[in-house]
Amino acid sequence: MNRCLASLFLLSAVSLPLSALPPQAATNANPVATAWVPVGPDGGDARSFAPDPSDSRHIYLGTTNSWIYESRDSGVSWHRLAKLSPKDDLILDNTVVDESDPKTIYTAAWVVDHPDGGLFISHDSGKTWTKNPGMDGQSIRALAQAASNPRMLVVGTLKGVFRSEDSGQHWDQISPANSAELHEVESIAIDPKDPKTIYAGTWHLPWKTTDGGANWRNIKQGLIDDSDVFSIIIDPTAPQTVYTSACSGIYKSDNGGELYHKIQGIPSTARRTRVLMQDPVDRSMVYAGTTEGLYRTSSAGTNWTRLTGPDVIINDVYVDPKNPKHVLLATDRSGVLLSNDQATTFSASNQGFSQRQVVALAKDVKDPNRLYAGVVNDKMYGGVFTSADGGRSWQQQSQGLDGRDVFSLAESPDGALLAGTGHGIFVWQDGRWQAAGHVVQMVEKTTSVRRKGKLVKTTKTITKPAGEIDGRVNEFDLTHSTWYAATTAGVYQSADQGKTWTGGPVMGQADFRNVHTMGSIVLATRRTGIAISQDGGKTWQDEPLPGQLTTIRTSTIAPGGSMWLGGREGVYYSTDNGANWKFMSSLPISDINGIEYEGDLKRIVITSWSSTWVMGVNEADRSWKWWDAGWHVRGVRSNGGHLLAASLYNGVVVQPQGSTPKQGVGVGGAQ
Repeated sequence: MNRCLASLFLLSAVSLPLSALPPQAATNANPVATAWVPVGPDGGDARSFAPDPSDSRHIYLGTTNSWIYESRDSGVSWHRLAKLSPKDDLILDNTVVDESDPKTIYTAAWVVDHPDGGLFISHDSGKTWTKNPGMDGQSIRALAQAASNPRMLVVGTLKGVFRSEDSGQHWDQISPANSAELHEVESIAIDPKDPKTIYAGTWHLPWKTTDGGANWRNIKQGLIDDSDVFSIIIDPTAPQTVYTSACSGIYKSDNGGELYHKIQGIPSTARRTRVLMQDPVDRSMVYAGTTEGLYRTSSAGTNWTRLTGPDVIINDVYVDPKNPKHVLLATDRSGVLLSNDQATTFSASNQGFSQRQVVALAKDVKDPNRLYAGVVNDKMYGGVFTSADGGRSWQQQSQGLDGRDVFSLAESPDGALLAGTGHGIFVWQDGRWQAAGHVVQMVEKTTSVRRKGKLVKTTKTITKPAGEIDGRVNEFDLTHSTWYAATTAGVYQSADQGKTWTGGPVMGQADFRNVHTMGSIVLATRRTGIAISQDGGKTWQDEPLPGQLTTIRTSTIAPGGSMWLGGREGVYYSTDNGANWKFMSSLPISDINGIEYEGDLKRIVITSWSSTWVMGVNEADRSWKWWDAGWHVRGVRSNGGHLLAASLYNGVVVQPQGSTPKQGVGVGGAQ
């Protein structure tokens, strides 16, 4: 992938360690009826729109994690329609609703980190889907239906251009096989009157055929060389008029691509224009969705005006054909934006749409209905969200974070709320987050004073400023008077409620993921090691990984004093302060991503990337019961008799009222 195109998607790359990404487990291609319910926070990454040609109020929405959403009220609210794969990695950038049969829907998919994807087809308005065998495994970046022949579909893949003339049943490659030039096709456009005329935009330059693919020509006159072509649109009333967006800017041709001229008026910093959309009524009006906001021309490209702020990254634009004042934007981070005044103003329209990547979940110590969620990858639209009603609704509470990702949240017994970000510690104070990671160094200072004619030396310990904690803060322990923080720069502790911190690498090791205390005992873990202190962090002992455990992802200390470790191979526990470890062989899950003690349940809660089960283990006899969340989750909390959990791609999910756990068939099982 060339640098321009790569940067377009990596703007929304997840800032989590690769080891935190889940391996895939099988689920149905449609929502599970018994699954826990996603409740927000609303928003996240939205990728593409597809309107129903028979009802402009009916719109489909593609995402970055295999889900398709649906709106029946012109984008005011959304609901999950179907998940097209058991995996969470399908990018749904192109969906077409059949002009001749609106119940038939085609959705093209690709995968970001390797060549994979496919074409999915529904014949019942998206309720059920099948994967098309002719396109199985193809990384499909573009999809178009011929306006003059609805049975004709054309897709662009990493391998080239493919066409079906029987509504997707059979496919033929119409670009030269193994071509050194015509491959990695990012955009497709079909002439509205002549289906044999097809435009294909690649990661290099655009191409055109006028004989249905028998011959192709590179149409690059007027374009800057090596320009990724993101979008091609054809004026349906004047097919010789073609707009093309590339890495180097926006171009227009008045003779079917034979000659392009670059359109001026959009700053070079916004040249990555992902989508072009022509107004269905006023053909001189064209919208350009860029990585730095929405632009519009009302003069067929002569002059352009930016209509949003530069922080809005736009993936798709929808203009209502019956009411062109109604405009929707699919964006990174801020979800769907809606305008009813022809893009003069926009407001968030994400009711029911939750694609947040929640990695931290905390409960207020005094008010169990107040919850806090920390998200990553959403910059100014993310940070911390709070709910005052047990998770039913959420509000952003990120003032002062300046777009930082939030990896950990914790509240002290006296109500101090801390956020661990990708760059330091913050405390919620006076209506905003304020930096609270001031590191001090303890030094001895000797002074000499003369007393009764004698020179007397005195030594006292003073603190000296030593900078700020600037690494990622993975976990807090605020349960006692001395607070602890596990960070990528080491383990820190504070004796003055977070005003100052001391610490750093432990025995030369940094990058700690977890820290937990029980009295004067401190357990701190990193990916490949265990550090245990018996004296509140003054001295440490380094311990090797137990048994077959290759890496540690999570750890905790339960109230009875037992220590717990989780990783790919499963769960280990120790009842003698880490001197000996036992493998909990009775648990039916491995690939552990979360272990924490939940006080309301009085159980150790264990979650896994390879299972949707949530395990609740009794510390005393290690018996267990389980719930099936229907999602891969971590960060489970109990609230009012039901459970909530953080999911990596779908926000916070809540256990339905009345759902009861199932008792485990095995207990103990240590070896």
